[in-house]
Amino acid sequence: MSAAAETGPTGAGGVLDQVGDNIIRHVSNSSLDHPLIQLPSIFGIDFSITKHVLMLWIVSVLVSCAIIIPIRRYLKQDKAIPSGWMNALEAIVKLIRDSMIKPNVGSKFTDMWAPIILTFFFFILFANGIGLIPIFDILGSINRFVFHVPADDQHNFINTLLHGGSTATANFNVTAGLAVITFFSIMIAGTKAHGFFTHWKNMVPPGLAWPVYIILIPIELIGLFVKPFALTMRLAANMAGGHIAILAILSFMAIFADMFQSTFAGIGVAFISVPMAVAISGLEIIVVLVQAYVFTLLSSVFIGMAINVHH
Repeated sequence: MSAAAETGPTGAGGVLDQVGDNIIRHVSNSSLDHPLIQLPSIFGIDFSITKHVLMLWIVSVLVSCAIIIPIRRYLKQDKAIPSGWMNALEAIVKLIRDSMIKPNVGSKFTDMWAPIILTFFFFILFANGIGLIPIFDILGSINRFVFHVPADDQHNFINTLLHGGSTATANFNVTAGLAVITFFSIMIAGTKAHGFFTHWKNMVPPGLAWPVYIILIPIELIGLFVKPFALTMRLAANMAGGHIAILAILSFMAIFADMFQSTFAGIGVAFISVPMAVAISGLEIIVVLVQAYVFTLLSSVFIGMAINVHH
């Protein structure tokens, strides 16, 4: 048997396997084998609290504290001119309302659909942004090197937190849930604007030859489900892809150090991989903003298409 085929746990194959496992664990949710809080199953559905569920709760609290509570407090004060944080919020809300919501859904329905579309934007923005902060990795390092807790101690709560990534919007289940809200919003918008039966009739243009409808109706029905599917895949794939790229580049240090059996090889590669990872992290900050904006924009476009059929 050749030496290349005998790559064990300490060989290149073993290192690559460990790197792959670490990357997948970083971008995926904590498994049901390592939930934060174990809960019983109801109707075959496991309701245990995983890390992404915890992150959704944290994001909800942050959005409430940073957006909802300040706005409600400001409205109760009846101030004519906002200042400080409220001034920034007003600028963002007006930008999204005037450049995104009103042109797509129309002036008549702007006030109706602005709240849910703005909620999409702020929730996704906070969820994307907090995923860039290595909160649990820092806690794990402190737990390991300061308190000297063994990494294999599964009874330690911090070690439990290290299972799975912290970016909830990199989870397809989360983005699918957001896309389902958009899907039903499209149905409701079209029904409220034109009535239930007229909304479904508006899916295809009138006055065409009947053979055209045989092809057009299935295409439109498929397109109805493609829209939320595209929203789901675009957001989750972009958020997961950035983290995978950063971790893959940083993993070059371990791979080259093991390949050449030299720590200096890993240090040498660090002078290339670390600046590249920093550059991608900077790009990820832009992606955080862009993906929140794109999901919000497409949701308003799809809702507007159901309302303004002639467009």
